[in-house]
Amino acid sequence: MKDADYTFGTRDDPPDGQDNRLYYRLTARARISLELEASCPKPQGLPIASNRELACGVRDLSASGLRLLSHEKLVVGALLSASVLLDSQTEPFALIVEVIWCRSHGTDYLVGLRIIESEQTAYVEWTEAVAKVMEAP
Repeated sequence: MKDADYTFGTRDDPPDGQDNRLYYRLTARARISLELEASCPKPQGLPIASNRELACGVRDLSASGLRLLSHEKLVVGALLSASVLLDSQTEPFALIVEVIWCRSHGTDYLVGLRIIESEQTAYVEWTEAVAKVMEAP
C-alpha cells in the first residue's frame, strides 16, 4: 500500500453526529466482491449452480469495517464472504463481513460492513495492513 492512496475520514461523514465508528476510517482506492449466493456442490448428472457475486467500490475502511456503494440493497444482519483488493496490493484479502446498515443513496445504496474475526480468513493480515498505513507519517 502506498501512503498517498489513503486519507483520514471522508467528505460525506455523518453531519449530525451519528457516527458510531470505533476506529478512524481511511478513504482508499479498493474494490470488494461480496458472495451473495454460494456455489452448490454438483449433484450427479446436474450442472454446478454458480455463485452470485456483487462487485462494489469501497468508500472508506478501517481495521474493523468498510463502507461501500452497492447497486443492490443488502439485508442487514447478513453474513457474507468477501474479497477485498486494495489498489496497491496484488492479492485480495478473504474476509467474512456482516451487513450493519444499508440506506438509499440516489439509485444505489450506501452499506456499512463489520469485519468478522475468523481464523479461516485473512483477518490478521487485514488488520496489520490497515495498521501499517495508519502508522505511516
